[in-house]
Amino acid sequence: MKHYKTISDLHRESGWPPPENPLFSINRCVVSCQIGRGPFTTDLYAIWFKKIRSGVILYGRTKYDHDNGCMAFLAPRQIVEFANLEFEEDGFILFVHEDFLLGHPLHASIRKYGFFDYQADEALHLSPKEEGVMWELFDKISEEYGGNTDEYSREIILAHIDSMLKYCQRFYKRQFINRAILSDRMVSRFNELLAAWGSDEQGDRGLPTVQFIARAMHISPRYLSDLLKQETGKTAIELIHIFLIGEAKHLLKAEDRSVSEAAYRLGFENLPYFSRLFKKEVGVSPLQYKKNILPYQ
Repeated sequence: MKHYKTISDLHRESGWPPPENPLFSINRCVVSCQIGRGPFTTDLYAIWFKKIRSGVILYGRTKYDHDNGCMAFLAPRQIVEFANLEFEEDGFILFVHEDFLLGHPLHASIRKYGFFDYQADEALHLSPKEEGVMWELFDKISEEYGGNTDEYSREIILAHIDSMLKYCQRFYKRQFINRAILSDRMVSRFNELLAAWGSDEQGDRGLPTVQFIARAMHISPRYLSDLLKQETGKTAIELIHIFLIGEAKHLLKAEDRSVSEAAYRLGFENLPYFSRLFKKEVGVSPLQYKKNILPYQ
């Protein structure tokens, strides 16, 4: 599989002119667009907006749902493939090399934007007003990119990119809210999978993980966690912990099991970890809880 270490290599392979900056490029896609040759990975972040008439975008093995105008995001080392893309309207794509962020606050904060870990079919669908916001920021970045470079250029470009990502975070929250019915179904499915796991009597099944549940739901772990946070106020791992401790309390009381038996039944291989998690959630150790030494309530 091809790996592009530089923006220049990716531009050359895609038949594009060389970038103005070796660590950053901004490109407008008109009518059609070819990026790379076959599946590839990069050392780049990519942010793009497009309305696709035809063609294929794949993240790994996931086909991109290209209805309506969408934003999508690619982090370094993710597998992606573009083929025979044709656009309903103009689109754009920004490439940002990891090194372009060095020494800037965005180097750390960009990793906090969960949508860089979403799958392709979890793209951000924009309203016309939101599209206008993205194009306005694109124009500001484009003006700075094509102008005379000085000591302020990088800071201004990164400030606009940061604004673009913040708006996308806001728009994703709006999308979660507008798709409340779908979100409710996902929350219900999440709970069903946890309940099914809890009914399994095998002690060697291991702990339920966000990755396992997300895979069963055919969505990315980060998208699942962000959706649950929006709907319940808790992340996926927090909800899993709450579920596990609820099951532990039942085992310790209703079935009169020892602490180690309860931990094993739930899939914990590390008894101290189980005890720490239990005390964090309940306020007392599993043994104290079993002996009815309860925290003040």
